[in-house]
Amino acid sequence: MPPLRSTGADREAEGPEYAGEYRLQACLGAGGMGVVHLATSPSGLRLAVKVVHGQYAEDPEFRARFRQEVTAARRVSGAFTAPVVDADPHAVRPWMATLYVPGPTLADQVKRNGPLSPAELRRLTAGLAEALRDIHRAGVVHRDLKPSNVLLTDTGPKVIDFGISRPVDSDLHTETGKLIGSPPFMAPEQFQRPREVGPAADVFALGSVLVHAATGHGPFDSDSPYIVAYQVVHDEPDLTGVPADLAPLVARCLAKEPAERPSPAEIMAALLPPSYEAAAFIPSQRRAPAPLLPTPRPAGSWDADTPVRATTERPRRLPRRSVTATATALVALAAVGAFAAVQFGGDGTHPRDPRKAPVAKAFTGWQTLLQKEGDTVAPACGYIADALFCSGRGIGIARIDPATGHVAWSRPTAPDEKLSAPTPLSKGLLGVVSVEHGLRAYEADGTPGWDTNASGRHTGVRQAGDTVLFTGGSGTVEAVDSATGKPRWSHALRHHSTPRFGQYSPESGLLPVYENSADGTRTLVSALRPRSGEVAWQKRLEGDLVPVGTGADGVLFLRSTNRDSRTDAVVLYDPAKRSARRIPVPSLMDEPRFAVRGTTVYLLTPTGQLIALDTAAPGGRVAWELETAAGTVSVPVVAPGDRLYFSASDGRLLAVDTARGALIGQTRPRLRDGKLGYPTTVPAPVVAAGRVFGTAPDGSVFAVDARDPAAW
Repeated sequence: MPPLRSTGADREAEGPEYAGEYRLQACLGAGGMGVVHLATSPSGLRLAVKVVHGQYAEDPEFRARFRQEVTAARRVSGAFTAPVVDADPHAVRPWMATLYVPGPTLADQVKRNGPLSPAELRRLTAGLAEALRDIHRAGVVHRDLKPSNVLLTDTGPKVIDFGISRPVDSDLHTETGKLIGSPPFMAPEQFQRPREVGPAADVFALGSVLVHAATGHGPFDSDSPYIVAYQVVHDEPDLTGVPADLAPLVARCLAKEPAERPSPAEIMAALLPPSYEAAAFIPSQRRAPAPLLPTPRPAGSWDADTPVRATTERPRRLPRRSVTATATALVALAAVGAFAAVQFGGDGTHPRDPRKAPVAKAFTGWQTLLQKEGDTVAPACGYIADALFCSGRGIGIARIDPATGHVAWSRPTAPDEKLSAPTPLSKGLLGVVSVEHGLRAYEADGTPGWDTNASGRHTGVRQAGDTVLFTGGSGTVEAVDSATGKPRWSHALRHHSTPRFGQYSPESGLLPVYENSADGTRTLVSALRPRSGEVAWQKRLEGDLVPVGTGADGVLFLRSTNRDSRTDAVVLYDPAKRSARRIPVPSLMDEPRFAVRGTTVYLLTPTGQLIALDTAAPGGRVAWELETAAGTVSVPVVAPGDRLYFSASDGRLLAVDTARGALIGQTRPRLRDGKLGYPTTVPAPVVAAGRVFGTAPDGSVFAVDARDPAAW
């Protein structure tokens, strides 16, 4: 059977022929994360098959999210959802097939035909309440109920898209507290207390969906998702236009406190006896699409926008709040950055008002735009020889004055070339790793130096002191002088066939090299002396492990993952004592980023939950936990003065006091045209010379004073 393949680089050009045994017949719709196809099962069932874009199929975090979607969709598959027929989340291109259900989405219906009639609205209310009761009985919280996730059929509404749902009893649900969803249909607790989101959040979303169905707009309305977030948390809903007999029930659904909202069963009881005044809602029939022609979204398709975004499915309108209320929201938002009115401070307080910052400052900060148009990305930067160097796709390489933000010089590269952050080599050189062309060295003035010209030859590159090392498919490791590019040594490492590099430790002078067994039960770790190629020590450890840092006394920290690729523990190997300790994490975590300082390891989830794990305590202990509510984050960076910094995908730079476990500052978001993308990686900030340098998806680089994060 032909494998899934891509026929072009562009998303719309992706044309796999099969998903498993199902031949894909026509494109039903495409989004940022994948394509939904029409297919037919061997027995003749018409299916909607969701196939993930190739670029996301390689992202472990996205794969974990897709597996969760498949699990949740199967768990609730029934009369009120699109039943799952088949799926393979582990395929080269993950896919899921659901029963094709003809009918428009509620968003499409309202957009084309206007608000529903009172009878249709009452029937929709009953149908969605019954659907939520069924979903919650299955132990799942949907967390993203909105008009585009409701299909209208002649047998009642169907709820689709379980991409960000969570089982009520899931460890991940209580652990990550993901702040993802569509702000106009999110409950207050999804902004304030994401770890406490439960079934009542779906009831709040139901109230917002019903207002949209009745009026064509939501109860909280603004072009800005940040203002909407403020309104959801603090303002009363606007129910103008909702039928008088339903308005009190909808208002209860939109209560700020989860405990004050009715359950789905209570909603159904409130609607009895039935008085729908008309026959069941029969939507305009949707015909099967002609081959390769797009049609409205089918069951099982998903809204492929980014996790936290402004929904665009309703007509744009100016907020009907008073000017005073809106101005108040804007002031509050400006004071603390994204979703400012939502309490992000780990100690329950907002960061200090920037207006109260000290007047006299040696450094006032700056922002420089490196990429002004096109498909912008956040640059990646490095501080080398008292200068800031930044690079990125579409940006090339640039040298920036760290005091003023002035661009001293820039060197273009191929438009689509993916580049790493610049890293210091020897004798004032800097190196940039290109995915396509290996490592390139540059003089401090931008003059090209040596390069490996290693397209297709090397699978890994690592700078370690005055040496650059490469791995290849044959298992051989090569080392070159980072000043000249001349070879130092080349040989296969004993017992390794496909070695991979960990993070070099300047303190110990060792580079961890590791290799996981095919069954994921063991990991071979070697400590390499980069200059000589000598192996200082080698150890075979139990578990599927990845080195994440070196702590006090040369102790190696490793991340342990289970068979579902979820982090379940931190393993410490002490080469001096030749002993290993395993410290379980509080609950399973999806792809956390790590930072190590002394005997403490910091774990930051892609959704902004930060945990400080004290490994010196017997058995380990959680020193503190902090919900930062940041979506898609960088690797955290520890710095002097009990500081930890990281960046978020909306361009925010966040600062944490590691002594108290408190968020002490964050910058404003920096987005191109206000649009939040879905990057698979976010560059880490750079801390140097009393400043913190961050980058943002609008193509900019900026600097702030490290001494006073509250004034950012």
